[in-house]
Amino acid sequence: MKICIFGAGAIGGYMGVKLAQAGADVSLVARGPHLAAMQANGLTLHENDKAPVTVPVTASDDPAALGVQDYVIVTLKAHSVPPVVTRMTPLIGADTTIVSGVNGVPWWYFHKHGGAFEGTRLASVDPGDAQWNGFGPDRVLGCVVYPAAEVTRPGVITHIEGNRFSLGEPDGTKSDRALALSRALAAAGLKAPVRPRIRDEIWVKLWGNLSFNPISALTHATLEVLCTDPGTRAVARGMMREAQEIAEKLGVKFPIDVERRIDGGAAVGAHRTSMWQDLDAGRPMEIDALVGAVQELGRLTDTPTPTLDTVLALVALRGRVAGLYH
Repeated sequence: MKICIFGAGAIGGYMGVKLAQAGADVSLVARGPHLAAMQANGLTLHENDKAPVTVPVTASDDPAALGVQDYVIVTLKAHSVPPVVTRMTPLIGADTTIVSGVNGVPWWYFHKHGGAFEGTRLASVDPGDAQWNGFGPDRVLGCVVYPAAEVTRPGVITHIEGNRFSLGEPDGTKSDRALALSRALAAAGLKAPVRPRIRDEIWVKLWGNLSFNPISALTHATLEVLCTDPGTRAVARGMMREAQEIAEKLGVKFPIDVERRIDGGAAVGAHRTSMWQDLDAGRPMEIDALVGAVQELGRLTDTPTPTLDTVLALVALRGRVAGLYH
């Protein structure tokens, strides 16, 4: 089984080290100083209280050098994927599976969804249908990424928490390809359950991302602060309730309520969200997949989203002023 991780930053690098340690045939696509460090010195993982581990890895910025893969695990940010679809072509053969480990509403959301919206394409996350036409939705296996990790310096990953990568077919079946990847990830010490309702998990994670991320980028408040301050907690609650109404119209079932989800965010403590980190670091902000796509789904389902619309307008302008969102 050949596995390529496309976008081997923090999460992709963490997964890559674990797979390489287990003896998997894994390669990584990266760029810049991080790639150079991996090629020269291998990839190092700091994990909890364990001694740091360094493993040699096959890494390149040229997908053609890696050849056709059984699985291509995409761990880029959502806005970074459409521009590189054509670059990924050398990795894709007749039986290659694209594993979508990207935050937010996935571009394939309505593939094999059933009902009135079957086959609907989402411009906010797949402009020009680049992925729908370039990959083809039949190749896709859903993945909800739970670990937190950071690239602390080029070639070095620090794992913070979590080791679960939930997998799920768009049609809810436990396919051979999903079960085979689940076994490979489990052999690497990762949790990889195959879920029959992967969209439910997508929404529970998205619930926090669509609210906590933009609020923190606007206020520079950590999760602990924005989830306990009465004003920002109310804003997050409003956004999450609007999102829940949309999701339930699409058949999603939430296993917890809004207040428990916000309390879970508060329990994380003094954490800076990824959108705030991107703003501070001058990196493009992941606004469309986390917030804009939810607004698009609101329009599609005739669901008013006044709180979300307001926060989206503010964070989009903040991103444009900083030159990090277009």
